[in-house]
Amino acid sequence: MDPLKNPFSPGAGSPPPELVGRGPVLEEARILLGRVRQKKSEKSLLLTGLRGVGKTVLLNEIERMARKDGYKTISIEAHEEKRLGPLIANHMRSLLFDLDRVAGAGEKVRRGLRVLRSFIGSLKITVGDVSMGLDIDPEKGTADSGDLEVDLPSLFVAVGEAAEERKSAVGLFIDELQYFDRKELGALIMAMHKVQQRQLPLVLLGAGLPILPGLAGESKSYAERLFSFPDIGALSEEDAGRAIKDPALAAQVRVAADALKEVFSLTKGYPYFIQEWGYQMWNAAPSSPITLEVVKSATNRVLPRLDQNFFRVRFDRLTNSEKNFLRAMAELGPGPQRTGDIADVLGVKVASVGPVRAKLIRKGMVYSPAHGDMAFTVPLFDEFMLRAMPELPRRS
Repeated sequence: MDPLKNPFSPGAGSPPPELVGRGPVLEEARILLGRVRQKKSEKSLLLTGLRGVGKTVLLNEIERMARKDGYKTISIEAHEEKRLGPLIANHMRSLLFDLDRVAGAGEKVRRGLRVLRSFIGSLKITVGDVSMGLDIDPEKGTADSGDLEVDLPSLFVAVGEAAEERKSAVGLFIDELQYFDRKELGALIMAMHKVQQRQLPLVLLGAGLPILPGLAGESKSYAERLFSFPDIGALSEEDAGRAIKDPALAAQVRVAADALKEVFSLTKGYPYFIQEWGYQMWNAAPSSPITLEVVKSATNRVLPRLDQNFFRVRFDRLTNSEKNFLRAMAELGPGPQRTGDIADVLGVKVASVGPVRAKLIRKGMVYSPAHGDMAFTVPLFDEFMLRAMPELPRRS
């Protein structure tokens, strides 16, 4: 069939043609945004889940909702090599300048700019993109201590007051939150605590791997009272079928029932993989309907694409010892595995795998769903490891 009419859109953060199975989370976000605009307390949302479940897509959709509701939004993607302070300062600068452009800017907006100038000075970063164009005296004694847990709450309050003065609201969207260290995550939690205490129109909506609730709780014990942590999982078989069937029907193409069942079996209901199979099925089908045979043919195209574009980029960042650890996990099967069993497969003592395990957690490759257990953060990564390393290197 015509590839130009292909309705499916595989890609990191690419919106699917049908956002199915996520209604409850979107409704929770709608209520949150509405209540914050009305200066009513509501827990901010931090979405959690494995890679490929569509957390970024949901964040983007919620940001669209926020903009439609009159919010000024900031969108940030955290990274293991980027620190929170410099990341957020540049975005806050743009936001405050945007508020300042409103006719008759008030004192709160100007104070927000001065507080931001103090915050930038406290970071002790090279004068560059962040401070460029911010030719204003700092607000002495505010956000200038050099302690992020003191300075970030002061900055958030100043920005929230500026937005309140402008009868606006601010939505802060942060993806990959697990990459912030404990101090940074604690500062972010403290900042949101201060904002909620003062009922200012600033809300945080974030996303991260399943370790995020634990990290937040370890950083600040009251995090669970500030945030809701919706678990974004795989789609049910019914919703996965709709994600394939409905976009195809909209383009006047039918998908056979056994073909839909096969796609669910292959993808385990993970949205990213559903889009990959849908995209290749469409291109492989000579005409409607898309049959089981077409799905099997498409699978021969999908797996090399996933290996090269989805799995390999993560695999190539690993050291040999990290690859061996993950290969041992894959040897045991797809589910959570005991650290002791992984060590047994590797032929080493449990204590010796601790440092590798810690590095893999920091890289976002594995997480611990329960004490002593390890699981992949990337769905189907166990199958990829078996393809990438058919044999586990044995100790001599």
